[in-house]
Amino acid sequence: MIRIGLSILVLLLFGMTTPLFSGEPQEQLQQTTDKVLTILSDPNLKSPEKTKERRELILRVVDERFDWEEMARRCLARHWVQRTPEEKREFIHLFKELLQQVYMDKVEGYSWNKIQYEGETIDGNYGTVKVKIFTPKEQPIHVEYRLIKKGPNWLVYDFSIEGVSMVNNYRTQFNEIIVKSSYRELIKRLKTKLSQP
Repeated sequence: MIRIGLSILVLLLFGMTTPLFSGEPQEQLQQTTDKVLTILSDPNLKSPEKTKERRELILRVVDERFDWEEMARRCLARHWVQRTPEEKREFIHLFKELLQQVYMDKVEGYSWNKIQYEGETIDGNYGTVKVKIFTPKEQPIHVEYRLIKKGPNWLVYDFSIEGVSMVNNYRTQFNEIIVKSSYRELIKRLKTKLSQP
């Protein structure tokens, strides 16, 4: 499966932040960041025997800000409408597990540096938040969150790193597998990936 700038993504999601402008989508992202940092810095959760509890707490916070169904739907694109309700539920679960498996070790092991929010745009129920990430060598990397408003919440459904979209990357790969083989082959590969240590 494609892995898009893991350390960059982790820093984007959970790094130290410096807001320049603050609106509703950005404020909600900041709240998520602060919650995760609180968990990571809690001395009572740092021991190895607390790993499971710590990760469950982090994932609970991330679940509040990520729209897994919207991500999954966009990644499958035209193949989504062909799926049964049961298949959709299965795919959402596997896709969520895939992203969590790929990123969790990085979340806990990354040496935090700063990120800087550079503003947001809102168009109806859709919004973007632009972020500048500074690497350990102080080199800036431009990242953009894409969010959708559902009720009072702004939920992440995609993000781009230097113009490269996570959803587009997975969509391309998933479509290739389905077209060349089958949807069941995609599911098989996802399950195989998740079964690996």
